Amino acid sequence: MHTFTPNRTKGLLRSGLLASALLWWGCSGGQSVPAPEPKPAPSDPSADVARTVERQGERIRSLEEELADLQLQLLGKDAEVAELRAQLNEAIQEVVRTKAKLQTVESRAEAASTMAEAEIALRAVRDAAPEPGPEVFQAERLLEAAAREFENENYGGSLYLASQVQSLVSIGQVRLGGDDLSGRAGEVLFPIPLRIEVARTSNVREGPGLDFDILFTLDADTPLTGLAYKDQWMRVRDASGRTGWIFHALVRGSHR
Repeated sequence: MHTFTPNRTKGLLRSGLLASALLWWGCSGGQSVPAPEPKPAPSDPSADVARTVERQGERIRSLEEELADLQLQLLGKDAEVAELRAQLNEAIQEVVRTKAKLQTVESRAEAASTMAEAEIALRAVRDAAPEPGPEVFQAERLLEAAAREFENENYGGSLYLASQVQSLVSIGQVRLGGDDLSGRAGEVLFPIPLRIEVARTSNVREGPGLDFDILFTLDADTPLTGLAYKDQWMRVRDASGRTGWIFHALVRGSHR
């Protein structure tokens, strides 16, 4: 009969544990088992919302800065237009004063006739347009100035001013010509018809888009009048009176 002392018992336990470890090592091929990968922390919905709000705030601030820049540019352009209008008015007045000093040979009858023709044409454009353009108001002011110069017996100056009225009236007539008043949804008329020309051989289409039929083709340098725009397309008229739409990148300002 065997008697187990405490020390002998501890020895047997250590031997058993060592044997189990060696057996496990042999079965696993001597390779250590990799530690399990840590699981990703669960997403915090409030943090996601905060990041989204921050991104949207940055976008809003960027748009506000762009808007402010455009508004400042517009103010600058308005100031330039006002200055150019003042210079134009001064140039017109200088021509009128010069006409008076030169005692030009224009007859009283010729000045009166031109004024009458200009007044009739101006009235027709004003009555036909639902909303008169800026050229109509400018023509009215010049016609009043022509009448004053006529009363002062400056017939040369009166004739000059009446001729300017006729030029402005012709712009209003272009605006009224054809189907220009029908318009399309989203179409915007230019304040004053533009003098432009074709940059390179281009198609003029029935409407503002590539899905509209081609009406006719124009060669480079063909003069046009820009009447309106919609998105990136311009409605134009050529010298023969044909109208249609052309992509904005295919035209340029006219220097003629």
